[in-house]
This record gives sequence, C-alpha cells and structure tokens, in this order.
Amino acid sequence: MSETTKRNWGPGAATGVGSMPGGDAREAAKTVTGSFEAFPYLAELPGRGPGADMTGRSLGLLVEMYGHVEPSGWRISDRPGRDTRRSWAWMREDLDALEEFTQGWTGPLKVQAAGPWTLATALELRGGEAFLSDAGACRDLAASLADGLRAHLAEVRRRVPGADVVLQLDEPSLIAVLRGQVRTASGYRTHRAVDRAVVEGAMRDVMAVSGGPVIVHSCAPDVPFALIRRAGAAGVSFDASLLTERDDEQIGEAVEGGTTLFAGVVPGTDTPLSDPAGSVMGVRTLWRRLGLSPGTLAESVVVTPSCGLAGASPAYARAVQAHCVRAARSLADNPE
Repeated sequence: MSETTKRNWGPGAATGVGSMPGGDAREAAKTVTGSFEAFPYLAELPGRGPGADMTGRSLGLLVEMYGHVEPSGWRISDRPGRDTRRSWAWMREDLDALEEFTQGWTGPLKVQAAGPWTLATALELRGGEAFLSDAGACRDLAASLADGLRAHLAEVRRRVPGADVVLQLDEPSLIAVLRGQVRTASGYRTHRAVDRAVVEGAMRDVMAVSGGPVIVHSCAPDVPFALIRRAGAAGVSFDASLLTERDDEQIGEAVEGGTTLFAGVVPGTDTPLSDPAGSVMGVRTLWRRLGLSPGTLAESVVVTPSCGLAGASPAYARAVQAHCVRAARSLADNPE
C-alpha cells in the first residue's frame, strides 16, 4: 500500500472539513483540538477576508507564483503584493495557534489546500481568463502547488513533530472541469473539458509530495470517486446528502479497494441536530444496499460535517463538531 493510500486514523474517527466561523485563530484552534481530540485539523478562517479564503490561502503556498485581488477575483502577479503577504501572515498566525494547542500531540493531523484544478478555475492569468484556458499554465500551477505543499507540510511536521500529517485537497470544481462546465471570463461560453488522464496525472503529481495519506474533498454532486482513487487518494470527502444510487458502484469499489469515505453527514450551517445515531443512518443504509459487511463500517468511514463551517454560528460550529464525534462513536459501538 503506497503512502498516499495508507490510513493513519483508527475506526470510529471523526474530523472537520476545514473552515470555521470568525477570525480568531487561537479560538478556532482551541475549538478544533478540543472537539476532535483524535483527529484535529488546521482550521481555516475565510471570514477574515481575501487571503484567508480557500483560493487566497492556497495561493500563498505557491512557489514563485503570486496573486492579487481584482474585482473579478484572484489574478496572477509578478511579485508578492499586499494580498499575498496578508495570506502569508494569516497562515503563520494559524500555524502558531495550532502549535500552541497541539503540544505533545501524536496521531493524525489534517491540513487543507485547494487542489490544482480548483485553483486553475479560480486564478486568472494576466489577461483575465482563468488558468484553465492554458494547458501549459495549468502544468506550471500544479508544479508550483506541489513545491509549496512540500514545504508547507514540512513546516507543519516541524511545529507538531508527533503528527502523522494528512493532506486534504479541496476540489469542488473538479467535476465541472471534467465536464467542460467552467464559464469563461465573458460568461458566454465554457472552457473545454480537460481530458481525464490529464486531470488525474496532475492530481497524482501533487499528491506525491505529501509523504502521507491524501484526502480529496468535493462538496459538489457526482464526485468522481474512481478517478480520485486512481490518482492515489487514501480517502474521498463528500456531502453525503448529494449521493444517489448511481454513485453506488463507484462507492462499493472504493470501499472494497481500501479507500476511506469521509462522509459529510451533519449540515454545515445552523439547523436542529438529530440524535448522533440518526445522523449516520444514511451511511448504514448505504452499507446494506451495497451488501458490505457491517464490520467494515467504522473502519471505512470518517464522520464529518457536510462541508466547511464558515457560514455557521460559533455555537453551532462547536455543537456540530461534538455531534460528529458522537455519531462516529455510534458507528464503532453499534456496527449493525
């Protein structure tokens, strides 16, 4: 089993997706490490503004590539400006907070970054069109991201030496890239679909620098489980409410192949919470429908919110994370 497919979390695990509400890095780190004592993650705080959002935060990781904010979004720059420096500063603040609340920690620790294809749809070339419009630019972007992630993961391991670092690549735009559904800057047409082999190859190259397990997250419908698995992911993170029976075959093959399902079963925005066992009832139903052994359920599923919690109230964010832990425990205690 390769490094990218090797699990380092135990049965009955739960973790978060990435974002949290508010702008206080210490409070976010305290909440995350207190809630997910067995599988914490580096919280993201997009409420702070550009540079703390998923795209800006990930652009700050790039090597010899920089970005700045235009009215249309993030655009490539020749040199680091205010927006890039702000991204760097907030990442240092987040890492400082994580280090403070993980003293002596040993075990899995998850960090997140936008994947190469979501970045290619979100970052503009100098002329205003997305990187996705230029195959060479996409290759350069993926290479820069890989180099940046290598350094970033080394820094996390230096600060939390007992951590088994898990990398999560956020790819909400992946299916749109594959289907040619990403609109051009004019909005009147769409970019051509990218060949699946090209998409898979770029993801594989980025995953290869991780030195540990990689998870790919997408909160869009029709997650391409098979492609993500072939690229080398150890797990797939998704919004379980978007699954349909047409996903069954890919999910069954993924589980039987050793892929972990990071199942988003609890809403990411304020809503009344059911009992923890009720939150994972859909996962149990899926297992029965696929004819999978109940004994594999707790070791094959990590429970998460359906997506990030940036749009939630602070009280709900705390409650939903504790709820995920209890729901995961119910899978381990009662696999049937």
